[in-house]
Amino acid sequence: MQVYFETPKAQLNQWRKHIRFLTLVTVGFFISSTLFAQISGVVSNEKNEPLPGVSITIKGTTKGTVTNNDGKFSISAANTETLIFSYIGYKTQEIALNSKSKIEVTLLEDQSALNEVVVVGYGTQKKVDLTGSVARVNLEVREGAPNTNIAQFMQGAVPGLNVGVATNSGGTPPIAIRGQTTLGGNRNVLIILDGIQYNGSLSSINPIDIASIDVLKDASSTAVYGAQAANGVILITSKKGGYDKKTTVSFTSAYTIQNPTVGAALKPYNREQFLTALAEGFYDQAYLAPNYTEKNPNFDVRRVVDATMATPNRTELLPNDYNWADEATNTGSIIENNLSISGGSGKAQYLLSGSFVDQKGYIINDIFKRNTVRANLEIRPLNWLKFGLVSSGSFVNQDGAEPSFGVLNITSPLLVPYDANGNVIPNPTNTVVPNPFNTYFVDDKDRNNYLFANVFADVDIPFIKGLNYRMNFGNNGRNSERYTSSQFEGNLTGRVSKRLQNYYDYTFDNILNYTKTFGKNEISSTLLYGAIERKFNETFVEGVGFSRLNLSFNELGNADVRNASSTSNRQALAYQMARVNYKYDNKYLLTATIRRDGFSGFAKNNKSAIFPTFALGWIASEEAFIKNISAIDFLKFRVGYGIAGNQTPAFSSLALVGVNQSYIFGNGGATAFGQQVNSLGNDNLKWERTAGLNVGVEFGLFKSRLSGTLEYYNNQTYDLLFSVPLPNLTGFGNIQSNVGQLSNKGIEATINYDVFRGQNFKWNTSFNVWGNANKIVKLTGADNNKDGIEDDIVATGTGGLYIGRSINTIFDHQADGIYQLNEERLPGFQLGGYRVVDQNGDKDITALDRAFLGTLEPKFRMSWQNNFTYKQFSLNVFFNSIQGGKDGYLGNNTRTYFRDDNAIRNNDLVGVDYWSPSNPDGKYARVITGTRSKVEPILYEKRNFIRLQDVTFSYELPSNILKKIKADRINFYVSGKNLLTFTKFEGWDPETGQGMITDGRPVLRGYTGGLMLTF
Repeated sequence: MQVYFETPKAQLNQWRKHIRFLTLVTVGFFISSTLFAQISGVVSNEKNEPLPGVSITIKGTTKGTVTNNDGKFSISAANTETLIFSYIGYKTQEIALNSKSKIEVTLLEDQSALNEVVVVGYGTQKKVDLTGSVARVNLEVREGAPNTNIAQFMQGAVPGLNVGVATNSGGTPPIAIRGQTTLGGNRNVLIILDGIQYNGSLSSINPIDIASIDVLKDASSTAVYGAQAANGVILITSKKGGYDKKTTVSFTSAYTIQNPTVGAALKPYNREQFLTALAEGFYDQAYLAPNYTEKNPNFDVRRVVDATMATPNRTELLPNDYNWADEATNTGSIIENNLSISGGSGKAQYLLSGSFVDQKGYIINDIFKRNTVRANLEIRPLNWLKFGLVSSGSFVNQDGAEPSFGVLNITSPLLVPYDANGNVIPNPTNTVVPNPFNTYFVDDKDRNNYLFANVFADVDIPFIKGLNYRMNFGNNGRNSERYTSSQFEGNLTGRVSKRLQNYYDYTFDNILNYTKTFGKNEISSTLLYGAIERKFNETFVEGVGFSRLNLSFNELGNADVRNASSTSNRQALAYQMARVNYKYDNKYLLTATIRRDGFSGFAKNNKSAIFPTFALGWIASEEAFIKNISAIDFLKFRVGYGIAGNQTPAFSSLALVGVNQSYIFGNGGATAFGQQVNSLGNDNLKWERTAGLNVGVEFGLFKSRLSGTLEYYNNQTYDLLFSVPLPNLTGFGNIQSNVGQLSNKGIEATINYDVFRGQNFKWNTSFNVWGNANKIVKLTGADNNKDGIEDDIVATGTGGLYIGRSINTIFDHQADGIYQLNEERLPGFQLGGYRVVDQNGDKDITALDRAFLGTLEPKFRMSWQNNFTYKQFSLNVFFNSIQGGKDGYLGNNTRTYFRDDNAIRNNDLVGVDYWSPSNPDGKYARVITGTRSKVEPILYEKRNFIRLQDVTFSYELPSNILKKIKADRINFYVSGKNLLTFTKFEGWDPETGQGMITDGRPVLRGYTGGLMLTF
């Protein structure tokens, strides 16, 4: 008997699903076993030594691993994937798996850091071949910082490069390289932009357009620029396109807010604080004698307040509590937007960019607006011929005038700036002290247009291999308009002025380069012939006395009194230079340079001068006996010596003629114009000369994980340019001459260390420290007192020059606290005034009691950069510090309250700790006697500080997301600037050196958010 079972339809479908599932699983398992596998292997170097900690990632993903201590690794990957092997000090290598399950990888040492090409004078050179002191600013780690001026990127970035701070919008901070080497010569650092001397303001350069900044510090590296490079050279190179490069569009945008780093510590007093401080100023009436610590119940502040701040007969104080600080300040801001397009074909490359910056400072009307355009173009019609244009235009608008910040801080809160009708009260105190808003409510036009262009031709001579000719024709131009119109000037009759300036210079360079390699020898030589011409014109007109100013600065013709003046000057320079670089066997280096400079500013006997330099280098790590030391990857020694020049300020060696109106002919005759010689010429004035020695060592250790540079320099300057005082009987005050000798020495060190280099997390740190000391060796040679010792040039404070001491030595009376109640005082000194140290013990204070107290110069500077990355996140933290040691880096931090009519009118700053009988430990003097002390010393205070200067946190979108949206880069960031300052110096800021003064300006703390897009 047969039995048949009929399967229901639903059950049949279920079985089909199971079968399909099992089939998919089987196929999937087969595919996965075919396409994905556990890849293992070992990574070693060329010496077959295993490399631990090598980062291994699957290309196009964030998945990866690292090698263990034996150089071994294991990772799951598809057999069609590509693995990327990266390790510090070695070249990154990509290996396609191609179904391999075991691989052995040998990484090659990466000399890219050494082979990095840096910009040197009139060309480029591999870093490994340098014999001079050249350093590059790391712009990448400063990316995102709120810096509108390119100089701010250089602050603390390079040892020996000293960059200060700017306290106004768009301002350029002071810049110096390796200390002061002159007394009366040129002190400016030479700026080279794209191969041409740049004489415009650094505020006109758009930082986002800059590709690199290289700093030349010693005579060997600066020699090619001659006497104009006496104070070092900063080489700025702008970005360019690229041949056979796709078109790239980049856009960046950022917004910054800024406020003072001092916060409320130096705000002016409000009403209550002002009246309390006024009572303290009259402590002899507000408190009871003899100790003046118990309040006098009969004291009434209305009796001592200035009459302008009370009703008639002083029955009531004015009810105002006006906050002048709030009205005259605001939160600063910076808006930045930049757009660039770059790329190229086989015959041409281009970069076009435009940017807009709008900065509003902390003080109202401190405004800086900059529009910048750039066009960098290059064409290559033939393989041996290139033409190009590097050009930019910057249009700066700084319209608007600030209120007087110093007057703002001393104006009483009981006073107001406007009357009942809303009109400005010109003099609220009925004295010569103006309303701080007098300088604000004016018409002010301040425009500067900067134009720069370098047209060049570059020819590789076809029939002589290695020979190249380049012609540069560079141009700098500036047009400035400064118009002002104020109803408050001219004794309130109104004043209008127009100042027009025009500057232009051209540089024409002919450069011949030749390079050749034969056997183990490499030689390159450079010949230069060039000329520079500079022209400047200024016209100034003003009018005083107007019935009305409806037409602002366009109604000069209506003035009661009109004045006009103009000036013009022209300078010319011509120069020749020859340089030879020689390398043998990749070990031994030689650089020799000679330059001849001519300058129209010198008189006839010394129009030109010649300056030679010579430098040697030894790449010791290429020697066999060092190659066997596994810890040393790179070691180079170099030494250079040469003579650098410095030129006199224009026309200072010539006898100058001026115009006066001192001639009157006849009784009652009209005053006639005449001319007279205003200064003596010096036909024998010579070029200042600095003999400089530079010794350096560069090293890379432990697979280049630790690297650095150590430098020592010794510069001796002779024939110092100096304006020597003349006896009055000559009819002239001084004459530009050559005198004495100045010594300038220093050390510099940079240490870079890769603290951690993992698969996802990396930490690199860099530490810089540098110190400088100068000393006057000789001066004029005069010995007027016939003591057999050359005379110093003595002056109180920092104006003197002293043999054997630094230029900025302080020679002054020494403060020693404050005289207290019932304390015996030296003759001529007041209660509550500063004591002065009686240096000679004669119970009197005279000029003989002055002493050497220290110097304004710091002993050393430091900076510390830390870069952290974790996957797509990065954090950059930068500290900057200046230290004065025992008696260096001193600043004037004097403040004294002297009771008089001004004192009872003037406001003061919160935080000023004045002395009084009830506050005997007060820091600053308070004198109420009506007579000033015989000598009022300056309080010199150490300005040492450590500043958390820059912090940037950013996130970069990963490559897999970028591919989907067809972008090359998208980066979001936030950053902070001047976040924390650790110092004992009281005042606006230790770096500016402005202590507890009312007219100081604060350094600003900034917070920024921004993004960077590249497609």
